Amino acid sequence: MVLRRARAGNGAPVSSAREIDLSVGDLAPGPLDAITDVDGVMVGHSTIVSGAGPLRVGRGPVRTGVTVVLPRREIWTAPVFAATHRLNGNGELTGVHWIRESGMLTTAIGLTNTHSVGVVRDALAAVHRRARAGEELWSLPVVGETWDGVLNDIDGQHVGTEHVAAALGDASGGAVEQGAIGGGTGMICHDFKGGIGSASRRLGESDGGYTVGALVQANHGRRERLTINGVRVGRMIPAGEVPLATPPGPPPGAGSIIVVLATDAPLLPHQCERLAQRASIGIGRTGGVGEHDSGDLFLAFATGNDGLDAKPDGSEAGREVPVRMLDDRHITPLFDAAAEATEAAIVNALLAATTTTGRDDIVAHALPHARLLEVLGGARGRA
Repeated sequence: MVLRRARAGNGAPVSSAREIDLSVGDLAPGPLDAITDVDGVMVGHSTIVSGAGPLRVGRGPVRTGVTVVLPRREIWTAPVFAATHRLNGNGELTGVHWIRESGMLTTAIGLTNTHSVGVVRDALAAVHRRARAGEELWSLPVVGETWDGVLNDIDGQHVGTEHVAAALGDASGGAVEQGAIGGGTGMICHDFKGGIGSASRRLGESDGGYTVGALVQANHGRRERLTINGVRVGRMIPAGEVPLATPPGPPPGAGSIIVVLATDAPLLPHQCERLAQRASIGIGRTGGVGEHDSGDLFLAFATGNDGLDAKPDGSEAGREVPVRMLDDRHITPLFDAAAEATEAAIVNALLAATTTTGRDDIVAHALPHARLLEVLGGARGRA
């Protein structure tokens, strides 16, 4: 099976709301409307699609993959300040205890399915060891997951170290491919096809000119709660019009979302934590509430400080590390940008995803663009 992404009128893949003339929020996006608008940030994917028909554990069908986010190419030797936040904790994000303790992120971030966290974590640890060859090193890579078992033979654990290597090899700072790609290949969002989404928001010069970018792996939410620009579009595009995927078990709303936030502002770890919390607002604006069966886990990092890797031997050159910090009295615009970038990234995940048939011929239908615009236009007309 070959999965093809939606196409805009010029034949290019539809990857964001603005490509169908849909504006989300009030702030201006960066040039790419993606997390890679934060200078130095890179994203790569490896997608695994094979087989069709009934589930055969260990043999498919397979609809899964890996997505990686690198805060900077040399993250293995040049860490960044970071922090995490949890809206609801029915999920996994490895390495977070050391981030909370140290305030620093020292590895790439991996995103995959729930049952492949271990292999992705081990592969990233091996890359970290090679990057710092000759040092006595322990590694605690950050890997987040959401459950793609509705469409994918998740128990077959088809993700391997070669797929992590491929995602790292694919990583670049350009436009981010979104939708049913990489770790988002088998994900479902608000009962439409979901997956990877990204967006950015850039502050005006009077607010520092900083950029906040978001990348989500969206696999959460209920149809009737989906909200875009304040309009309850899920209620107006019900299952009778666009069928729900009919999974064998999970209750409505079961699922998860991982949010990665990046900024070039000079934030300290406690400020990164405050930024990460604002991802909850973006999720809430689109109708997510952090259901009991959902893992809503967020990580924020800031690239505005360099030279944080003090010499481990305690030598004079590495004893003190100068850092910059944004005055907290000027941080609120960053909170606005984080909430809006998260909101827009979820919408972009829905718009970029294409209808996907997975295991047992279960179909996750894409959010229809024309119908969405019709619903939003009708709501504006009634306002």
